[in-house]
Amino acid sequence: MEPSGSGSDGEALPDPARLWTSAEANGRIGELEELLPRLKAWVVRLREVHEETHRLSEFWGKDVDAPDHADHALKQRLDAEWQNLTHRLEEAVAGLRKEGIEVKDLESGLVDFYALHDGEVVFLCWQRGEAAVAFYHTLTGGYRSRRPIVEREETPSPRVHGSN
Repeated sequence: MEPSGSGSDGEALPDPARLWTSAEANGRIGELEELLPRLKAWVVRLREVHEETHRLSEFWGKDVDAPDHADHALKQRLDAEWQNLTHRLEEAVAGLRKEGIEVKDLESGLVDFYALHDGEVVFLCWQRGEAAVAFYHTLTGGYRSRRPIVEREETPSPRVHGSN
């Protein structure tokens, strides 16, 4: 089955930038272990900036946007920080998506890698803190439906009687 186009039931399949093997995904874990906490910190800071901006707007109303207002500079700094953090976060997540990696939950550090399993496009599922990518699930399934990846071993050819 091709990773893009139409499935057997006519449903359009995703068109990820690439399909990962579990070994390739495992090679990215170190980088993700560093990146995910940074992304999470940006989200936490975005919440703080939003709360502070909301507090200023609730207290001062539109007056805070006047150039001569006492909190105008603070509001401008918060707006600039919001834009900067939003841009950095969107850029980082979009960069991962372009590689066929989906950040599913920053809070728990849940990440999926597009892969091919038994001719079906699936997600290899990894969560921050796990030593390796060891699970997969269907594209419509989720964390609760993940199953262990079973590496297939080459089966030895059957021995023919009388040969050594």
